[in-house]
Amino acid sequence: MDRIKKILAPTDLSDLSQAGVRYALELAKAVGAEVTVYHVVCRDEFMRYELLHVRPLLLDNLLQRYRLELSGFLKQRFSALLAPIKLRQEVELGIPEDNIVTKAKEEAMNLIVISTHGRTGLSHMFMGSVTEHVIRHAPCPVLSIRSETAEKQNIKAAASMETSP
Repeated sequence: MDRIKKILAPTDLSDLSQAGVRYALELAKAVGAEVTVYHVVCRDEFMRYELLHVRPLLLDNLLQRYRLELSGFLKQRFSALLAPIKLRQEVELGIPEDNIVTKAKEEAMNLIVISTHGRTGLSHMFMGSVTEHVIRHAPCPVLSIRSETAEKQNIKAAASMETSP
């Protein structure tokens, strides 16, 4: 087994994605690996506003806003973990599940650590799963981390279904 040198930690900047990023940072600290925290801005979001057809400067400004959000996400939630780790932050426009797999291939990542939101049933069927796609297509091992928040939400949803008529 090869030593883990490069970890890709995708995030959608949500509270639920914190578990995967935290695990990636802690693992990197333990094994001396580099971490790329990666956020893909879904191109559908831009297409709704037809922003792909506007001046490239506007698109660059919007991507810069997401870069600032990613930086804030890391500083607010993980500042104590960041100092000893070689860290890269990247934001790109695209389709999250495809971009994550491509990034892992292009940069020869040894491991992807990704949170799962824990959707099941109809929600999973209609929404799909970025994590599932990544697991199926990644060029390297994928560690899927389920957050405690997702687990609590699933338990709460199941309980409310049991009490409804």
